[in-house]
Amino acid sequence: MPAGAVVEQALSLSRADEAIVIVTDANEASLRWAGNSMTTNGSSISRDWAVISVFRDGPNSARVGSISSTSVDPNDIEAVVRASEAAARTAEAAKDAMPLLTPDIDDAADWAAAPGNTGIEVFTDLARDLSKGFDGTDRLYGFAHHQIHTTWLGTSTGIRRRFVQPTGSVEINGKRGEGTDLASAWVGVGTADFTDVDIPRLLTELARRLDWSKRRVELPAGRYETLLPPSAVADLMIYMAWEMEGRGAQEGHTAFARAGGTRIGERLTDIPLTLYSDPWADGLEYRPFVATSASSETLSVFDNGMSAQRVDWLRDGVIESLAYPRATATEFDAPTTLPAENLLLTGGSGADLDDMIARTERGLLLTTLWYIREVDPATLLLTGLTRDGVYLVENGEVTAAVNNFRFNESPIDLLRRVSEAGATETTLPREWKDWFTRTAMPPLRIPDFHMSSVSQAT
Repeated sequence: MPAGAVVEQALSLSRADEAIVIVTDANEASLRWAGNSMTTNGSSISRDWAVISVFRDGPNSARVGSISSTSVDPNDIEAVVRASEAAARTAEAAKDAMPLLTPDIDDAADWAAAPGNTGIEVFTDLARDLSKGFDGTDRLYGFAHHQIHTTWLGTSTGIRRRFVQPTGSVEINGKRGEGTDLASAWVGVGTADFTDVDIPRLLTELARRLDWSKRRVELPAGRYETLLPPSAVADLMIYMAWEMEGRGAQEGHTAFARAGGTRIGERLTDIPLTLYSDPWADGLEYRPFVATSASSETLSVFDNGMSAQRVDWLRDGVIESLAYPRATATEFDAPTTLPAENLLLTGGSGADLDDMIARTERGLLLTTLWYIREVDPATLLLTGLTRDGVYLVENGEVTAAVNNFRFNESPIDLLRRVSEAGATETTLPREWKDWFTRTAMPPLRIPDFHMSSVSQAT
């Protein structure tokens, strides 16, 4: 049954005061390789949909029930609607209750269109170029994944919105040598459709990083001048963005709280860095409206259909925004602000990572971060591991590979201490790419990055 028809039928069956229906059709393809040989490929199609029923006790008082299903049987629609209504009738009053939104934009001209689709053929050029790398002596492992999620949102107040979201990524891990001489390096990129994936360039960069490992140096834990590539910067900025929620700051639970309020307006750096989200950022577009089946501290089911706009989280080095659903924004007299679904950090120089290496007297070059976890919410102190390549830079050149480390750092403090930011480029985060792929970051120079202990990870 077409997704748009599922929405309409579920709404027509509803006996609640108000109802919201969200249907997402997912079409996915994947390709995996190991030891210079293709191993598995496959594709899948699935549907996930939800009915949210609302019973009103007053304009800003309501009980909500949300039931999700993966069934594609039209005969199951009424049962899901009734289950949602039953859940709403027994629910406690919703703390985020607000009037449902009415249409503010007409973007459902393609409401009846088929969902977006992909298939294994999207990897044709990638597989051809990758096979040339299989002829070399380095052992290549990796994964390519393409997803297209098409979302339909309908409400009893007349909202009809649809969006097709493509998400793709390629990761390649290269290994050279054996035992104690094993060298490992990682490269990856995000993409919407794989037409912009340059496999020869990725393999060249991978080989360069493996070449850097010909010489090995053991270094102790400590503080080092460190160059963070865009991918590592993305992993740190994503975690920070996830913590930028208004209620937690207002109530003193997060690193963005201060006595009597939040840290909006506080300057972190004199470098004019701007961290922002924009649903229309070129190549990093995301669904420009709220479609959620459950409320959280940053999203509310009552805000379904709300249009997303550009948000500056930092502007010219100053904390500018926190995420507030409508109800929380009303409670704290703050602007309604939707959470980030892409992240871009701009304001650095035109220097690329190689330029910054050339200006480094002695320091470390990281490539990726791994297993990032929060240690202290009050300061947003994170810990994690370096992985797949830490390199020593001396007199403007990479001279050796270095042992891995555990680090302890707060992204807020890193922004305070950053001494150089380079040119922004689209990048794939290593740690968070399964949840968040759309980022553009510059490389950063940190004069005293804290390597808290030596790690035995490769």
